[in-house]
Parts: sequence; C-alpha cells; structure tokens
Amino acid sequence: MFIKIATPDMGATFLVTVRLLLAGIIFVPFLLQAKYRKHFRSQFQGILILAVTNNALPFSLFSYASLGANSNMLAILNGSTAFITMLIAYFWLKEKISALQLFGIVLGFVGILVLVNPANASTTLLSSLACLLGATCYSFSGNYIQKYAKDSNKFVLIGWSLFFGGLVIAPIGLFNMPDHFPNTNSILSVLWLGLISTGLAYLAYVRLIERIGAVRTSTVTYLIPAFGILWGALFLNEIITLIIIIGFLLVMAGTYFANTSKPS
Repeated sequence: MFIKIATPDMGATFLVTVRLLLAGIIFVPFLLQAKYRKHFRSQFQGILILAVTNNALPFSLFSYASLGANSNMLAILNGSTAFITMLIAYFWLKEKISALQLFGIVLGFVGILVLVNPANASTTLLSSLACLLGATCYSFSGNYIQKYAKDSNKFVLIGWSLFFGGLVIAPIGLFNMPDHFPNTNSILSVLWLGLISTGLAYLAYVRLIERIGAVRTSTVTYLIPAFGILWGALFLNEIITLIIIIGFLLVMAGTYFANTSKPS
C-alpha cells in the first residue's frame, strides 16, 4: 500500500534508493561492531549478490509495477514468492517433492494465470510480469542463502546487502529524482517502508532464517495478500473483484499445498 502511495510522487528508483538506505542505516551501527566487521570481507560476494537480487532489483520491480497495478494485486502476486521458492528449491537444490506438493504447484500456477490475465482491470500485463519477476528474485535469494550462505553470519549478510542495495540503485535513483518536493503522504510512506517494513522487518527476517532456514522463512508471504487486500480496500478504496478473490484463493491454496510436509 505504501509503495502504491509513494511511487507516483517520488518515482520508482528514487523511492527504492531512499528505502534501502534508510533500512541499511538501522543495521550499520551494529555491523560496525568488531564481532560483525570480521565477517565482512569473507561474505562480500554474497552481500553484493543479495544487494541486487534480494533488494535493488525486486524493490524496483514492485515499485514500477505499482504504477499499473492496485496494491492488493501487488500483494497477491508477491504472495507467490513461497510458491516460486518451492519450484526453485526442487530444481536447483534437488529437494524431494510429494504428490500433494506437485498438486499445489499446478494449482498455484493456475492462480497466477488468472491474476496476470490482461482482462483483469486491476493490473496491466507488464505490471503483473514485473511483480512475478520481483517475487522470483526473492525466491532465488532465499535459495541462494540456503545453498551457499548456510554457515555465514546472516545478520552481516542481510544488513550489508540492504545498504549496498541502496548504493547499487543510487546512481539511477538520483538521476531520476522528482522535480518537486514529495508530499507529506509520500514522505511518511517511504519512512515507513524504509525504517519499519524493511529495516526492522529484516531484523526479524534474519532471526527466522537462522532458526528455520531461508526456504521455510519465505512462507511468511502467505500473509501478504490478505493484508494487502484489506489495506487496499480500507485506505485506498480499491475494489475487490470476483477475479481477484478467485486468483487469491488459487494462489494461496497452491502455495499452502506446495509447502506441506515433505516426503520422508
């Protein structure tokens, strides 16, 4: 919802630049402590990869998509992250998959097809594809952490990747600064996105990865569509159509079945 409010006023890349740098600022005071500084050099490659694939690129894609999609549609398609994560884990990490999980993958794919249908007035095809590509970036990042960064310090990896993600996108963002001072709603939105939805939320994200692993952590996106639809309807007067409800139910059901208990 806050992406939808701020992007038209601030521009997609400038919004992402400010959001990531604000989030990184929350981590930097901790990361400069000696116990975290010693991990920086050994994890620099992973930091740069995640700066792009987990931050700069998906954040920009979702901001761009918000120009042609309602906030509830952004949330629903973002909710496909866990579903896509399951697919990547199967083909890349060679994780076993049960018949029930396969059913979930097919069901979720059908739901995505319903949502990206150009006849759906809530979104354009390009916005839908941008959302799905952004979700795929998140999914790749989770699997990357699972495969290559299992023994790394997740706090260092995630914290610095936020800050460097802001630096990566900064040249484009500064070149595309708005030609006017953003309005109050946009400023409050980007502050919330950077400090709360990204900075503080990623502190919890780091803890989840350490406790249950990156792939299982991705299932928190189950909650995004429900709240996205709710906030869009309550605060942005967005209409919840029958096609949105059908697509939402199919994607959520598919995601649920795709992440049920794995075969022994």
